[in-house]
Amino acid sequence: MNRDEIFEQLNEVFRDVFDDESITVSDETTADDIEDWDSLEHINLIAAVEQQFGVRFNMGQIVTLKNVGEMVDLIESMI
Repeated sequence: MNRDEIFEQLNEVFRDVFDDESITVSDETTADDIEDWDSLEHINLIAAVEQQFGVRFNMGQIVTLKNVGEMVDLIESMI
């Protein structure tokens, strides 16, 4: 799976979690860019991403993520 395919699937996950069909994430997207992305929704988002891609993040990986691009890199390295 390449980065574009990962982004396509991530866009769907973000739209489902945040119930907003207008969301389109990029490498630079952060929690500051999405209105409802708070700590609780972050947990829901991580769980949904893990389920979508069949991966498991550890706490160290999650807390170091600075933006969606880093999440894509991590997913890419795990699948």
